[in-house]
Amino acid sequence: MSPPAADVDLRGGELFAFLSSPQADTMNFLNEIALRFPDAVSFAAGRPHEGFFSVDLIRRYLDTYTEHLLREYDRDEGRVCQDLLQYGRTKGLIHDMVAKSLSVDEGIEVDPDSIVITVGAQEGLYLVLRALRRTAGDAVLAVQPGYVGLTGAAELVDMPVLPVRGGPRGVDLTDLGDTLRRARTDGLHPRALYLNTDFANPTGHSLSRAAREELLRAAEDSGILLIEDNPYGIFGPERENPPTLKALDRSRRVVYVGSFAKSGFPGARVGYVVADQRVDRDGRHESLADQLARIKSMLTVNTSPIGQAVIGGKLLENGFSMRAANKREIDVYQRNLRQLLDGLAAHFPAGSQPEVTWNSPDGGFFLLLNVPFEAGDDVLERSAREHGVLWTPIHHFYGDGRPRRQIRLSFSHLSPAEIDEGLRRLAGFVRS
Repeated sequence: MSPPAADVDLRGGELFAFLSSPQADTMNFLNEIALRFPDAVSFAAGRPHEGFFSVDLIRRYLDTYTEHLLREYDRDEGRVCQDLLQYGRTKGLIHDMVAKSLSVDEGIEVDPDSIVITVGAQEGLYLVLRALRRTAGDAVLAVQPGYVGLTGAAELVDMPVLPVRGGPRGVDLTDLGDTLRRARTDGLHPRALYLNTDFANPTGHSLSRAAREELLRAAEDSGILLIEDNPYGIFGPERENPPTLKALDRSRRVVYVGSFAKSGFPGARVGYVVADQRVDRDGRHESLADQLARIKSMLTVNTSPIGQAVIGGKLLENGFSMRAANKREIDVYQRNLRQLLDGLAAHFPAGSQPEVTWNSPDGGFFLLLNVPFEAGDDVLERSAREHGVLWTPIHHFYGDGRPRRQIRLSFSHLSPAEIDEGLRRLAGFVRS
């Protein structure tokens, strides 16, 4: 007697199409392969350095913020408990502190009420795209290769993503213009361009000041918004960086997305969006932030007040400067970057075979390695199994599953010994 057929309650074709797309499996695949090869040195994970994490620090920041509230509320513990333990304001509790931090670190001057505190930057991206996507013709442009989370968020709101070439300047403005013209000819309505301006994921590229000003003019001329996602901007050398697009923005052309995942604690899950664009709703003048809060109220209701309190405590203790708060981390990232660049030069000297080249960012978490083979997921698995080293295939940042001769290396979370050993293993793998 044959066994009964397995019960099937739902078929894949009956579910959201995104679940069958390459983006849906990217994070799961990379996490799964890391779990399968726990002894591999990982240049794949774009995580912050964990050497300064501590539970005691979380308690201290929470106490600092609690004491701040007690002073604000004239020692009324009931109001403090309500702020920290009840459902909170949809736009967030620490919006005023984030505004101060943006002023101190980035020279961005915004009304705190134009800030929405989100569940990480990822929710912020979703909220912005959901608000902009009104009809099937609305589209978002994105510099590629680029952050897979933007592509995934766009698919979740059924918004097509139109790729724009990146390159060493950060964005190819000629290709941007050509892409806009083609899209409009095809009946699409491009709403915004998404990009990292500083030490981009995955390329490590940054835009010069001239490129930023040119991009702002292009956005104004073409009538699109710019979604500036800047999680890595503070992680550069001690010199004056070009201003953010938002700091240069004079016509509310830029929606600024930030996160405390890298500069605070990933586990706090606190991000934010600066959305000061004016919106006319039946004669009432509101901000885009107000519209994002309406969507958020039906999505996550509010961002964890306890998570916000931890970040708020860190801001209070460091004069609202995340650059100052991350001085030790910045030193580690700069040390790791120098060590990685020196190690690559030692293992793959100019003129040697096989030829391997790379770019040289001066900050952030990532760089790109050009390799003499098609680097797909199957090749990554071989690298992990036979050589004990992990990296990220670049196709995950194009979203098309097509292997290319390029990989991303992350150096943020590794120790000096791990970088040396990882490079030794990586060189052995490449030569194999």
